[in-house]
Order: sequence, then structure tokens, then C-alpha cells
Amino acid sequence: MRPTVFAALIALGMAPLAPAQTPSVPGVMTQPLVPPYVAAAVNDPERQADKAIDARRKIAEVAAFTQAKPGQKVLELIPGSGYFTRVFSAIVGNKGRVYVLWPNEYAKESESDVLASRKLVAQPHYANVMVLAQPAAQLSVPEPVDVVFTSQNYHDYPDPFMGKVDPSVLNKEIFAALKPGGVYIVIDHVADAGSGLRDTDTLHRIDPAIVRKEVEAAGFVFDGESNVLRNSADTHTIKVFDKAIRGHTDQFIYRFRKPA
Repeated sequence: MRPTVFAALIALGMAPLAPAQTPSVPGVMTQPLVPPYVAAAVNDPERQADKAIDARRKIAEVAAFTQAKPGQKVLELIPGSGYFTRVFSAIVGNKGRVYVLWPNEYAKESESDVLASRKLVAQPHYANVMVLAQPAAQLSVPEPVDVVFTSQNYHDYPDPFMGKVDPSVLNKEIFAALKPGGVYIVIDHVADAGSGLRDTDTLHRIDPAIVRKEVEAAGFVFDGESNVLRNSADTHTIKVFDKAIRGHTDQFIYRFRKPA
């Protein structure tokens, strides 16, 4: 059984509720307070290896923005190293479930991360996590979910190595996977305004406006934006893997909601 991370947080003398440090920007949602269950998840002792990058990745603020809650079901698309997976697992707890989805096409390019996902779910502490593998253009889940989350990967779906997945198909499948009132979170690297999909396969960036247009076309309602990962020093002109900007790219965070 998973130890109660909230109890562990109290035992460590940490504050169960912390304000997110987000500046007020016109047109951008003010970040809510970090709920106790999110603070507890971030401070889960099993996440010690992740702590070094938490401040840079604003994990508490991002997790709070997703509105994931204890007992819910979360679908994470292309989970990478499992950084967010571990937090979602702790948030939803024993009564919840986290599905991590590896599109077959992407899995061929990231075998080590897929193996890491399978090792993660073999650990008793992450018994509420399940790995899904399926074609990129055929997204489905075993049960309706409350949250669909993807970080730095929306831009990959229309690219050749993924089979040039039609965004309208992907977003409709995500819409179908969500419960009424559920949310869809997209985090990605910012490309120049007006560039659309031009830079997805070269710079690994995407114009936020095209993401919003495509997702809303599937029936979603825009539900807010967080600026905690924005970086005005990023020129949007270099590849996200360039050492000059890697780990510090300008990123947008959008939340969309399926109408209840």
C-alpha cells in the first residue's frame, strides 16, 4: 500500500498549503493556491531524484493548474522519464488511476523511457499506474478519465515519425476519452506567432494559437492559461534541444474543458 504522502508532509513539518508564485499578467489566469494534496505529492519521499529540477519546472504550480484530485483518473500522453507520472500517482492515490500512453511510433524513438515506465509500474508504490501502448492515431482508454495531460509533445503528433496524425482526429479522441467536465492540459514549446505548424519537426515548437484553434474545434472550451513556464528571453528561433535554451524554453500551458 502507498504510504499517505500528506501524513509524511506533516511529519516533516512542511506547510500543507503554499501560494503559487505567479505574477499577474493581463489576459492570463492567476495561478491558484497549491492544494495540500498537491504539496504532499510533490514532497513524496519517493521523488527525491526529481527534486533538483522541481523549481525550474514549477511542478507544484503546474500540478495545481491541472486540477487533478485524489481519486481521479488521469491519462498522460507520452510520459517521458515519468517526472509528471510520479506526481499524478501521488495526487490521485490508491483510489485513483494514472494511465501513461506510449504511441507505438514514439516508443520506437524512446525505448529507454518506455522501459522506465514499465519499471515504474512494477514498483508497489506506483501500483495505481498502468502503461498503455497503441497507434498514435488510435487513442483510447479503458475507462473515462478526469484529466488528459501532455507536456512538450503535442507538437510531435503531426510530424512524419508519428505518422502525421491529424490533430482533429487526436483531439476528438481525447474529447471522447474524457468525462463530461473533464480537462485537457497542453504544455508545449512556443513558436513564433502566426507560424502554425511550421516549426514542429525542425525546432520542436508550435504556435500556441494553432493549438487553441485545433482543440476548440474538437468541442473543447478554453478554460485558462498559466504563465509559470513563460520565458521572454527565448527568441523562439532555435531548436529546443540547443544547449543555449534547453530546459528554459518559453512554454505555454493551456487548460481546456469538455462541457459537462
